[in-house]
Amino acid sequence: MVGMSLFSRSSDQPGTHGVLRDCTPHGKGFRRLHDGDIAVIDSPDLSRREAQRLIDANPAVVVNIASYSTGTIPNYGPQMLLDAGMILVEDAGAEILDSFRDGKKGRVDEDGAIFAGERQIGEGSIVDREAVEASFVEAQQSLVDHMEAYFGNTIQFIHSESPLLIDGVGIPDTGASIDGRVALVVSPDPNLVEKLARLKPFIREQRPVIIGVAEAADVLAEAGLDMDLIVGNPSDIGADTLRGGARVVLPAEPDGHAAGLERIQDLGIGAMTFPAATDSATDLAILLADFHGAELIVNVGPALDLDAVFSDAEQATPAALLTRAKAGAKLVDSEAVLRLSASRSGSGGAWAWALLGILVAILVIVLLVGLGGDGAFVENLINTWNTIALTVQSWFK
Repeated sequence: MVGMSLFSRSSDQPGTHGVLRDCTPHGKGFRRLHDGDIAVIDSPDLSRREAQRLIDANPAVVVNIASYSTGTIPNYGPQMLLDAGMILVEDAGAEILDSFRDGKKGRVDEDGAIFAGERQIGEGSIVDREAVEASFVEAQQSLVDHMEAYFGNTIQFIHSESPLLIDGVGIPDTGASIDGRVALVVSPDPNLVEKLARLKPFIREQRPVIIGVAEAADVLAEAGLDMDLIVGNPSDIGADTLRGGARVVLPAEPDGHAAGLERIQDLGIGAMTFPAATDSATDLAILLADFHGAELIVNVGPALDLDAVFSDAEQATPAALLTRAKAGAKLVDSEAVLRLSASRSGSGGAWAWALLGILVAILVIVLLVGLGGDGAFVENLINTWNTIALTVQSWFK
C-alpha cells in the first residue's frame, strides 16, 4: 500500500488535493490537464503511449475507472507513471464520471477515496509497485500460453480447411453479381446504425454488393438498404428481412448440417449452404466476396487487429485471422473508407471555396470599374476593357 501524506495548504482534509480533470475518451479534460491536477481516465491495460501523454502533463494523481492491468497483456504504462512519481488509483468505477464537473476541486485520500469538494464520489484501490510488477509477470506468462493455444488452433484450421482457403472448395455459387465490384460486408456491431448513416454517401456513389451478416441484416433492412446476400443463421433474422429478395446463405458444419434450415423451409424461401469449420458468418461472407472476385471488400463491423488477438476478443479467432489474410489487400475496414471519404470531400470543399473567392473578386472588380467612371455602367466597362486591350497590344509591338 502506498502512503499518501500530502496535504493541501488551503484545506485541513487529508490526501492529495487538485483540480479534477475528465481525461476519458469522451471528456475534454486532457487539453486542460496541468501539473498537480487529478486526472480521471478510462484505460484498461494502460499503454506506454497513454502513460507518456500523462507524464508530459504531470498530474499528481491518476484515477483509472478501470484496472491498470487486466492480466491479458503485459503493459508498461503503470510502471512508467509510478516511476514519474504519480499516485495511482484503479477500479474507481464509471459512475464517478457523472459525479463531478471537469475543473472542480477535489482530492484523493490515502485509502483511494475520491472527493469532489467535500463530497465523496467514489473509491478505488491504491496501486503499488509490487502489485504492478507481479501483474506484469503474470500477464507475460498468460499471453505466451494464450498465443501457443491460439496458433495451435490456427494450424488445426489450416489442416481441415486448406482446400477452402487455397481454392475455395465448398464456397457456393450465389448467383449474385460480385465480380469487379465493391462488396460491403455488414456484421453485427454496437455502433452499426451510426456507421451505416455515415456510409450512405459511399453507398450511393459506389453502389456496392451488400452482404448482411446475421442480425445485421435486420438493421440494413430498417435502414432501407437493399441486400444482395444474407449470410447467417435464419433463426437470428426477421422473417420480413429474409423475404426481402436477398439470396440467403446458411453457415453449415463440415458434414453439411445447417442450423436454421427448418425456418427457411417453413418460410418457403430458397437458400444455399456453406459448409466450413468456422461458425462465423462474417468469415464466410468475406470468403464469398473474395472468391467471387470482389474488387474491394469493406468490413462494416468489429475490426480484427493484433490487440484483439492478444486480448482474446470474440471476433479474433484463428479462422478470422486466416480469412482476412486470404482476402489480403482488398479487405479494408469501414473506418478507413470513411476517413478517406472525409478527406476527399474536405479537399473538394476547399476548391469550391477558392472558386467562390475568385468569383467574388471578379464581381468586386466589375462593380468598381462600372461605377468608377464618368459614363454609364456598361460604357465604363467597355472603356476599361479597351484600355486594357490597347496596353497589352503595345507590349508586343
